[in-house]
Amino acid sequence: MNNFTNFFKTTFLAAGVLAVVSSCVKNDDWDNPPIACSNKFEAPTMSMADFAAQAPATGFKLIETDQIFDGYVISSDSQSNFYKTISFQDKTSNPTVGLQIEVDKASNFADYPVGAHIRINAKGLRLGLDRGTLKLGSVDPVFAIGRIPQDLVGRYVSGVCGGNGLDIQTIIPTKLASLADAKQANLINTLVTVSDAQFNIGELFPVHKKYIDYDAAGQPLDTDRNIEDKMGGTAVVRNSSFFKGGGELLPKGSGDITFVVSRYNTTWQMLIRSLSDIQFTGSTRVDPTPPKGGTEINYLGAFLENFESYSPTNLEVYPKYINDPVLGNRYWQLKTFSSNKYIQLGANSGTGNYLTYFAVPVDFTTANQLKFDVNVGYWNGNALKVYYTTNYTPLGDITAATKVDITSAFTIPQTPAGPNGGYGTLTPAGTYDIPASVTGNGFILFEYSGNGSGVTTTIQLDNIQVL
Repeated sequence: MNNFTNFFKTTFLAAGVLAVVSSCVKNDDWDNPPIACSNKFEAPTMSMADFAAQAPATGFKLIETDQIFDGYVISSDSQSNFYKTISFQDKTSNPTVGLQIEVDKASNFADYPVGAHIRINAKGLRLGLDRGTLKLGSVDPVFAIGRIPQDLVGRYVSGVCGGNGLDIQTIIPTKLASLADAKQANLINTLVTVSDAQFNIGELFPVHKKYIDYDAAGQPLDTDRNIEDKMGGTAVVRNSSFFKGGGELLPKGSGDITFVVSRYNTTWQMLIRSLSDIQFTGSTRVDPTPPKGGTEINYLGAFLENFESYSPTNLEVYPKYINDPVLGNRYWQLKTFSSNKYIQLGANSGTGNYLTYFAVPVDFTTANQLKFDVNVGYWNGNALKVYYTTNYTPLGDITAATKVDITSAFTIPQTPAGPNGGYGTLTPAGTYDIPASVTGNGFILFEYSGNGSGVTTTIQLDNIQVL
């Protein structure tokens, strides 16, 4: 009898609990609680554009009267790439102005997510340009535009209520044709999208980088990453050391990028909210410096190239060979001295890294040796390497080819030294015996590697011979 009673009590209690739980759920849906809003301020007294127009050319303006206007949040610190700031614009699409408000408060996305309709009463705040960006913030003894203390944010910023809690709208980024179009003052603190963009090859090769760098102790650093578009435009994506996606490798493809336009003094810095702002899913990259030549590729086991057949009117195109800048924009060029033609490349007077290949097709099955003449000018570091490869696809991605370094088989001069050393003379570099195990069609690669602020040595090549 006692066992039956205990069983009955247990069954009844379980049924009661299930009934209570079931009564809390409608149609098996769990609704997120609405974000609180209060419609704290009266209706707007002016447009955000009119408010922003009051900003002085220098310094700041203290707002001393009730000036109320609406905006829509476009930034998010949920991934920690924004810090104690909220960027917002005057419209959900095609905005005319954007602003940034400084707040001494983190996790602002919880109260003001992307698309949140906010209302600001700026009385008591300062409006002005701060290091190139139009900002709104508190009176501060040190900074022109200070951060509003956390406990006072609600005095100036309030959500606007919709039908059920905070009014949250869909933000439609402004579509731009190029990255250059994003570098406009009227777009600062607005959300834009640029198509056919990609990370610069220097961010992917020879080292495939992550969104942020790390110091020797493994600590994350604020990091700039270079992007480019199909029209040759460039920009910098600025990532915080706290960015939660910072440890991810940069995508190699191309596609759309969405960002908040920003500027630090005269330097444009574009800010992504999360990794989802970068949709580089296209497998085809835009090559701002595509390979030239390669229209008459012929794999031979014996030949001599002295460049005498080429015209100085087309200095960079050699139909039988491939001239491919991977980093930088410099090609091997045809030169003439004392009635002798040769090809030449150097990084002098340039900026950044230069890496350019001159690819020579070879039938390795019948070829036995490789020879060439070399000369240097204003030597200040080794800039030439020589490789062979058997898996390079002509005019394809040369960085994906497997390269065997054979530079040590040759003597590359290191004089005359720069900066006032001038040029030496073209002399034989030596002979490389091609291993019998290397067969099939492939390429000899002459690689120039320099830097406009480092190794700038000029290299000259002539009489490339396979026999």
